[in-house]
Amino acid sequence: MPRDNISFIPGDTIAEHDLALTGERTLPGIAVENYWFRRHEAGYDAVSVWCRGATVLEAGCGEGYGANRLRRDASRVFGLDYDEPAVAHIAATYPDVSIVRGNLATLPFRDGAIDVAVSMQVIEHLWDQPGFLAETCRVLRPAGTLVISTPNRLTFSPGQETPLNPYHTRELAAVELTELIRTAGFTLLRMYGVWHGRRLRKLDRRNGGSLIAAQLAGPAATWHPRLRADVASVQVADFDIRTEDIDRSLDLIAVAVKQSA
Repeated sequence: MPRDNISFIPGDTIAEHDLALTGERTLPGIAVENYWFRRHEAGYDAVSVWCRGATVLEAGCGEGYGANRLRRDASRVFGLDYDEPAVAHIAATYPDVSIVRGNLATLPFRDGAIDVAVSMQVIEHLWDQPGFLAETCRVLRPAGTLVISTPNRLTFSPGQETPLNPYHTRELAAVELTELIRTAGFTLLRMYGVWHGRRLRKLDRRNGGSLIAAQLAGPAATWHPRLRADVASVQVADFDIRTEDIDRSLDLIAVAVKQSA
């Protein structure tokens, strides 16, 4: 795709930045964050098959590790984020990713410029979720593919009217995500769920029944050494991705195709 298909926002000379762990994004290389990083990484591994040979946009790419992972399979990956330090960091750290600074509410791409739009663990942070999905539909080519992941509301904030995570504006169950996608002009192809695999279920039992709850029970500085070691040991292979019993899964991964006009 020619570079004039995208509007870049000019900025200062790019330099590498250390990114703060804010709660809105997960980062690689932080031992106490390793569980969440590997859980997100498992999602990228699962969806990379949909990106083979494609021009891919990752909308809301955060630190950039996911966009860099998708680049192994894609022909080209555009990473889009609004945060200036993140954009600078990605430009310095992941040269295979074409990084763009822009707003998710108005994607800086021409109509039909993208083959696959990916957005992982982002939509739950947005105030205008329908508007964002309408923008992804606009920039996708006819029959282009949308890949969305998000925490499953039914297991992430069970029984709550508002999300437990203060950075989330609206969390979604599978039926709600499906309806949003359909209304935006897509046909759902597949819905996956992310689960703890055998080893993580063992770590759950060893940490009072839930490795997640053990991490959230207090600041990392107060963690028992065994919990710290267990969290640091988590790998991508410890998560299962499957299509059954979606409502009990940890995260949702939806794959949809843009409907014909």
